[in-house]
Amino acid sequence: MNKLIFTICALFALVSCSEENASEIAANMKTYDVEQMMNNEAVGGGSFSSDHSRLIIHSNRTGIFNAYEIDIANGNLKALTSSDSTSIFTTSYFPNDDRMLLRMDNNGDEIYQIFMRDLSGEIQNLTPNPGARANFRGWSTDEQSFYYDSNQRTPQATDFYKMNIESLTAEMIYENKEGLDVAEISGDEEYLALVKPVNTNDVDLFLYSVSSKEMTKINTVLSNNNPQDFSKDGKYLYYTSDQNGEFTSLMRYDIAEGVSEVAMEREWDISSSYFTKSGKYRVTSINKDGQTVIEVFDTEEEKNIDLPAFNGGGITSVAFSKDETVMRFYVGDSNSPSNLFYYELESGRSQQLTDVLNPEIQPQDLVKAEVIRFASFDGLDIPAIYYLPHQASADNPVPALVWVHGGPGGQSRQNYNPIIQYLVNNGYAVLAVNNRGSSGYGKTFYQMDDLNHGDKDLRDCIEGKNWLAEQDVIDAEKIGIIGGSYGGYMTMAALTFAPEEFDVGVNIFGVTNWIRTLKSIPPWWASFKDALYQELGDPFSADSTRLKQISPLFHTQNVTKPLIVLQGAQDPRVLQVESDEIVAGVRSNGVPVEYVLFEDEGHGFVKKENQIEAYGKILEFLDVYLKENPGEPIQDGSILEQANID
Repeated sequence: MNKLIFTICALFALVSCSEENASEIAANMKTYDVEQMMNNEAVGGGSFSSDHSRLIIHSNRTGIFNAYEIDIANGNLKALTSSDSTSIFTTSYFPNDDRMLLRMDNNGDEIYQIFMRDLSGEIQNLTPNPGARANFRGWSTDEQSFYYDSNQRTPQATDFYKMNIESLTAEMIYENKEGLDVAEISGDEEYLALVKPVNTNDVDLFLYSVSSKEMTKINTVLSNNNPQDFSKDGKYLYYTSDQNGEFTSLMRYDIAEGVSEVAMEREWDISSSYFTKSGKYRVTSINKDGQTVIEVFDTEEEKNIDLPAFNGGGITSVAFSKDETVMRFYVGDSNSPSNLFYYELESGRSQQLTDVLNPEIQPQDLVKAEVIRFASFDGLDIPAIYYLPHQASADNPVPALVWVHGGPGGQSRQNYNPIIQYLVNNGYAVLAVNNRGSSGYGKTFYQMDDLNHGDKDLRDCIEGKNWLAEQDVIDAEKIGIIGGSYGGYMTMAALTFAPEEFDVGVNIFGVTNWIRTLKSIPPWWASFKDALYQELGDPFSADSTRLKQISPLFHTQNVTKPLIVLQGAQDPRVLQVESDEIVAGVRSNGVPVEYVLFEDEGHGFVKKENQIEAYGKILEFLDVYLKENPGEPIQDGSILEQANID
C-alpha cells in the first residue's frame, strides 16, 4: 500500500512538474517571423573523398542550393559553386580523384542532368540531351565508370547506360523496350534487377542476364517488390517485398537456385537496404510509425553494430567511406533540423560538422511532434502526427489546421518541417493526418483509397478535424485544412465536397482536375502510368465520368470559405493551369482568394526567398481569415491581389 501511495504521489509530482515546465516554456518562448524561421540552413548529400578527409554536401545557406566541401579535420566549409538561379545538388566525388558529379534541372522542371566539376573547377554537362532526364545510378566495381539512366532515346522509355570517366563516353547497357526500369546492377555486370509496376500497390520484379539475354520473373504472387542490392559475390539479389505479410521484409534471392528466403523482417516496413563497398556492413532503414530507424549489420560478426545515441534526435541516413572505417550520418527530429555528423567506427569518436539551426531561434521554442490515433467514421484507426503550440491551454485555446501529405500514397513523418514549425510557433496547432491510402501502415491500409479518392480519405481528414475540436486546447470554431500536391487536392476536395467542415483552405500546387492531370503525366513516368490509372482511373475511358465528379474544378460553385493557392510555374506534375482555373472559379463566387505564383519554381519551393514569401503569405492569410475573423472578408482587400514572383 505504501508503495502504491508513493507511486501515485510521484506520478502527480511528475505531472505537476511537466505542467510547470510547459508553463515556463510558454511564458519565456519567442515568436519568430518567417525570415527567422526560414533562415535555418538546409544541407544534404555527403560523399567522402577518396582519402575520406573531406565530404561534399549541398546547402542553401546563400538562399539557393550550391555545392560545398567540408574539411573533416577542422570543419571548414568551402564553396564550390556560386549559382544564383538554378539549384545545384551534389552527387559524388569520383572514386580516386577530386572531380565530382553534380545534379541540376531548370528551376524545378525535373529535367535533371548530370554535371562534372573538374579539377580546375570548371563544370561540364555530361548528359546534354535537350528535354531528356538523366539520373546517376552508382559507380562500377572497377571504379572506371558510372551508371546512369536516361530517356534520351525516346521520352517514354528510360534506358540504362555506363559512362567511362576518362573518355566521358557512354554506352547503352540495357535498352528498355518492355516498359521495365533497371533498379540495380550486379558488380560483375552480369545481372540487372528490373521492375514493372502492376498497380500503385504492386510491383513485379525481374532478373535479366546480360550474357544470355534471359529474363526471369522473381515474385510468384502479386506483391510489392523493390530491388535493394546484389551481394558482393554476385550470388544473391536482396529486395524488399510484402509477399509474406502486411509490411515489407528484406528478401534474399539465390540466383543459381532460383528461390527466395527472408533475410530480415521487422514489425514495420523495411524501406531500404544496401551493402558497403566490400560488403562488410549492410545498412537498413526501417519506417517505424513515421520515424526512420537505421540498423547497421556487421556481416562478418553477424550482429548489428552500436550506433551513437543522441538526446532529442535520431539517425536518419548513413553513408560509409570506401575503406569502411568511417561514416557520415544525419541526426534530426520533428523539432530539430538535420545536422551532419562524422563517426570513426574503431574509436567511436563522433564529430558534428554542421549547425543548421538559426542562432536567433531558441531550440526549446520548437515543438516536438506526438503520434496519436483517432477512430474514423467507420471505426478505422487513423494515425496522425500532432504539433501543439507551447502557448496552447484550456484557458487559451488555439486555432488548428489539418495537414494532408502528398501522394496519393505518401506519408507525413516525424521529420523537421519548417512551415509546420513556423505555423505552430505562431499559435496554430497542426494535425498531420495519415489518412487511409497512406504508406507505412501495411498494404491493406495503403490500398483503402483505390478508386475512392475524395470520399473516404476526405472523411478521414474530417474526423481528424473532429478529433481536434474535442481537445480543450483547440478552438473548435477555427480549424482549416492545408496540403500540397495530393494534399492540395484534399484541401480543394474539402472546400468543394464538404464546404462547411473547414473554415479555410491552403492549397499548395494541388490537383484540381484529375482528367487533365492524368492525361498530362510526364513522359518519363510512362512505366508508371498504367499503374496510376488503376488506382485513380483511366481518363481515356468511362472512368472519366467519375474523375470529373471527384475533380474540385468542376464544383467550384460549392466553395464558400476563404482560400489561398500557391503554385510553381515550372511544375511538370501539377500544371499551372490547374491553379489558374481553380482560382478563377472560386473567385467567381465572391469568395476571398489569394494566388501566389512563382515563375522559377516547380513541384515544391526550393529557393529560400520564395519559401519566405510563400510561408509568410500563408500565415498572413490564416491570421486574417482563421485566427482573427474566420470566414469573413477583410474590408480593404489588402492580401487579395495575385502575387507573381520572379
